[in-house]
Amino acid sequence: MEHPLLLVRELTNRSFYEFFKFFWPEYSSEKLELNWHIEVLCDELQELAERVAQSKIKEHDLIINIPPGMTKTAICSIMFPVWCWTRWYWMKFITISYSASLSLESAEYSRDLIQSDRFSSIYPELGIKDDKNTKTNFRVVKKIQEYPGRAARVFYGGNRYSTSVEGTLTGFHAHILIVDDPINPQQAVSKVELEKTNRWLSQTLPTRKVNKAVSPMVLIMQRLHQNDPSGYLLEKKKTNLKHICLPGEIRNYKKQVKPVDLLLKYDASGLLDPKRLSDAVLTDLEADLGQYSYAGQIGQSPTPPAGGMFKADRFPIVETLPISVNFMAVVRYWDKAGTKEQADGKGSKAAWTVGTKMIRLTNGKFIIVDVKRGRWAAEEREAIIRSIAEADGKSVKVYFEQEPGSGGKESAEATIKNLAGFAAYADLPKGDKIYRADPYSVQVNNGNVLLLKGDWNTEFIDEHRHFPNSTYKDQVDSAGGAFSKLTAKRRAKIRNR
Repeated sequence: MEHPLLLVRELTNRSFYEFFKFFWPEYSSEKLELNWHIEVLCDELQELAERVAQSKIKEHDLIINIPPGMTKTAICSIMFPVWCWTRWYWMKFITISYSASLSLESAEYSRDLIQSDRFSSIYPELGIKDDKNTKTNFRVVKKIQEYPGRAARVFYGGNRYSTSVEGTLTGFHAHILIVDDPINPQQAVSKVELEKTNRWLSQTLPTRKVNKAVSPMVLIMQRLHQNDPSGYLLEKKKTNLKHICLPGEIRNYKKQVKPVDLLLKYDASGLLDPKRLSDAVLTDLEADLGQYSYAGQIGQSPTPPAGGMFKADRFPIVETLPISVNFMAVVRYWDKAGTKEQADGKGSKAAWTVGTKMIRLTNGKFIIVDVKRGRWAAEEREAIIRSIAEADGKSVKVYFEQEPGSGGKESAEATIKNLAGFAAYADLPKGDKIYRADPYSVQVNNGNVLLLKGDWNTEFIDEHRHFPNSTYKDQVDSAGGAFSKLTAKRRAKIRNR
């Protein structure tokens, strides 16, 4: 009967999926929750590596879009290179993430796996070169006992070089390039960051292949923007590009699934993975992320809404305020506009200055109690902001949007000086108006944002009804800003693993 370890070796050699399952405990102390997508991705990567090993002309580069938290990094960036070395110790890898620390963390996990007792018991001949053993760049060695009683012969194999987007690549080449989350959600709202990342991936990275006809690139990420690296590459419509797209649910994102035959693997309720992304988890994520970010990161469909972002009929209007004991926090947020040209008041389509007063309640709901709106020249505007702060009282924190550039900074400094004696803060928001309004819209659409009855209600609701195609967006900007300040500590930050 064969030794059990030899049987394990044979099984893990034949199947990357079996290798992943067997060595999972060396990566994580948490129980491995198996789901069909893990085997699909493992099999796809194995097929890709076997072609490289045989020096076959590359059939395609591979793009994988999948929600965060689905073990994608463990599969692609940590386990996959190690499995390849058990069969082809000479393979070279370059791995890239949006930050050097993230890339190095994955490299460290790979290195620790190779140096583990469990791995050594199955693959005793494989190790890491002593003087080439860093997280940034380590090299694999293979020791073979050719003659009894003599020292094992050492064969120097491939390496793993880890870096970040725009990091140093000079002098390094790989048989397989692995790009794991080249951009994060914060960078994705910046046009400059998107263009910089896409340019690096399309112009610099392709030159780092051992054999450009054979070496593939694997890009794995959640969708973050229409022009994120996945969207940028897919837009080129290259024929040698395979796209695996697995949205978290298919009740709303069925069209995103690629290849389409994978639709049959979703569960009866339309979920990708009922354990990792249950209905309750998805509901919570939508509340935290907002519609747009949820559509991208979970649905893999980062398309800005074309209208109807707010279900405006879901604003409950109340006659009286709850008692103050139910108040968690109160803010007034100003979206400032104001020059003499903008203040003509004669049918102008210029922006309005809007100040929204919003309260967060202990029951998790929000109530907008007052909206001040007008076209005022700068001096008049500042006087009005001051008088309203005095009426609100010093317990109400005042925020106002700071426009970019030196002019915006000077205006912000003037407002802070004008509000001396009050808790006043300038806010320099990131992203466009749709991105900023997104988390707020989810709470509106779930009936969690109440309006105190007032003469401002009609125009306020109408602007929301037509946003983002409304003529004016200032009330949405102001209310969204107030909401963001009341929920700043709750906004979701998903680890891209």
